[in-house]
Amino acid sequence: MAARGLAQALATVSLSVSLCCVTVRALGGPPYSSCFSSRSFHLSSVIMSGSNGADENSHNKARTSPYPGSKVERSQVPNEKVGWLVEWQEYNPVEYTAVSVLAGPMWADPQISERNFSPKFNEKDGHVERKSQNGLYEIENGRPRNPAGRTGLVGRGLLGRWGPNHAADPIITRWKRDSSGNKVIHPHSGKNILQFVAIKRKDCGEWAIPGGMVDPGEKISATLKREFGEEAMNSLQKSTAEKQEMEEQLHKLFSQEHLVVYKGYVDDPRNTDNAWMETEAVNYHDETGETMDNLALEAGDDAGKVKWVDISDKLKLYASHSQFIKLVAEKRGAHWSEDSDTGCHG
Repeated sequence: MAARGLAQALATVSLSVSLCCVTVRALGGPPYSSCFSSRSFHLSSVIMSGSNGADENSHNKARTSPYPGSKVERSQVPNEKVGWLVEWQEYNPVEYTAVSVLAGPMWADPQISERNFSPKFNEKDGHVERKSQNGLYEIENGRPRNPAGRTGLVGRGLLGRWGPNHAADPIITRWKRDSSGNKVIHPHSGKNILQFVAIKRKDCGEWAIPGGMVDPGEKISATLKREFGEEAMNSLQKSTAEKQEMEEQLHKLFSQEHLVVYKGYVDDPRNTDNAWMETEAVNYHDETGETMDNLALEAGDDAGKVKWVDISDKLKLYASHSQFIKLVAEKRGAHWSEDSDTGCHG
């Protein structure tokens, strides 16, 4: 029990640090720090408050049924039984790992029971990053345990890695402008309206940030640029000359100062008790709009559609993406809600 408490405490402390203050550096420029407000911290840290139960707005998508891409129904987990520190001897989660994962693709781990598979959890395992953004996680019967709590399902589902599965989400923004080039102000909040590039996922039909999985050994910065190019600009289908021109434009966009919005656990419908999504969400903002004017959006790879979307609290996005977008709006001083009391507070 003491070990469990220590792991929970370490996870909470790690998340607090990662969300409170980040330092980023533009190429050729000085580093700068950006600290989040207490409101922003609460929105994200509540995901990890699984020691005694779950907040009504957290750890919900990780308990939904049926499991994505299947007819598998999770065992129901009430809010008060989510946390691992809550004793629940009757807990009987469903076992499920998708056939596509069991087939052994390059991006997936073998089964824990396989003789030659000895993963090094909570550390860098060769080229595979098995450390969590939220600190140490527990290992139970040879399997890593979801730091946010019970999900009603064990195994890996659609996720390739046991433990954390790392992704990167590039949030590309610009100010909404009228035909004269002036920033558009929301009539109720009096704040400028921010837009971001959104894709419509082919797998579930939900709108989302155009992100994706970090390849083994790949730097986060490379993943952010690659995923945006593949999903929002259809780079995989471009000619060599088109790719070269696109690369120059993307380099300009992704070389500017940026804001690390979030690093850590994601409330994702693919999560299980033994495998879960984590991400690093980074905002690249085109203040003048000139850079993005030269980038033609075209859906590709996992995206069915792509477009600029006005940011507001009316957005319904995939997984925890709405939370990330809200943090961006608050940090940029942009419109989020018609309720003036929901703005950013220092």
